[in-house]
Amino acid sequence: KDDPLGYLGRLEAEMFRATLLVVDTGLHADGWTREQAIAYMVDATGMNESEVVSEVERYMGQPGQACAYKVGQLKILELRERARAALGSRFNLRDFHAVVLENGGVPLTTLELLVNDWISKNRP
Repeated sequence: KDDPLGYLGRLEAEMFRATLLVVDTGLHADGWTREQAIAYMVDATGMNESEVVSEVERYMGQPGQACAYKVGQLKILELRERARAALGSRFNLRDFHAVVLENGGVPLTTLELLVNDWISKNRP
């Protein structure tokens, strides 16, 4: 909360992920070349080309990865706020993280069921 450098780091990470969304879309929907994607990322992030190449190449081979990552992030944040609102002072972030992680990668609909069940079991 009171860590300006941590906040700056979070913003930098969000900008990086947003840039990957643009790169993913550019490559797979707009027909960008590898070079166009690299140039965009260098310009948008300020990273050097050698840092960007592996990211662009990974997204070349995995269409939709950036979108899937963002959709998952938004769903987890939504579920966390739902749990926080439902449980109030009984909400425990560590326990929430355990529920999200304990089954490994699951479809978001399954994750939502797991979190809803956890909320029901922990309601006051």
